[in-house]
Amino acid sequence: EKTMITKEKSNSHQKTARVAGVLYLLVILFGVFAELYVSLRLIVPGDAAATARNITASEFLFRIGFMSGLLHHTCFFLLVLVFYKLLKPVHKHYAALILIFGLGAVPIMMLNMLNQFAALRLLSGVDYLRVFTTDQVQALALLFLDFHSHGYFIAGMFSGLFLLPLGILFYKSGYVPRFLGILLMAGCFGYLLELVIVFVFPNYEVISYLGLGVAIIAEFVLTFWLLLKG
Repeated sequence: EKTMITKEKSNSHQKTARVAGVLYLLVILFGVFAELYVSLRLIVPGDAAATARNITASEFLFRIGFMSGLLHHTCFFLLVLVFYKLLKPVHKHYAALILIFGLGAVPIMMLNMLNQFAALRLLSGVDYLRVFTTDQVQALALLFLDFHSHGYFIAGMFSGLFLLPLGILFYKSGYVPRFLGILLMAGCFGYLLELVIVFVFPNYEVISYLGLGVAIIAEFVLTFWLLLKG
């Protein structure tokens, strides 16, 4: 009977782990599409006129990118809850930190999406914006898009802190190889370093690339480990 109970618990943990893997994969896919594919295709840094032309010409793509961003944040919200359920038996206090830091990022990310949508509204040609010249409207649109990108760095403080207890718990749990837990913990400091550099030392952003690389590798490996191994 005890063997059956243990087996059922193990199967339940595997199912939960695979749900986490699916959600993490969706977080990655929606995020890559919204913040890399769409943004890199439409936004021309420092060129408000070119950015405005791109968004106006590809408005549907911009809107799809916006919805993808919302789905990215929604899946991350669900992922945090699943990780909490999965890792709470390992250490409830560290699991609570996962919940606090992970959920702390979500409202910032969701509200930050308004900056992105504001750019589209500015370029929509509505009557009440005719008090501004075309150059002013385009400059304001690019400014809001810049706010949007910087808003991600602010949310990244919580996303980075989320990786620290996550890494500790995976290291302690034995669910995944221990080196992966170490990579997740290192990834936390990569995100925090990027935050400091972007807002305090913007001319030295290249310094943060290594730390971010570690975080990205850790998150990718964890995602596929959970999907394949459970």
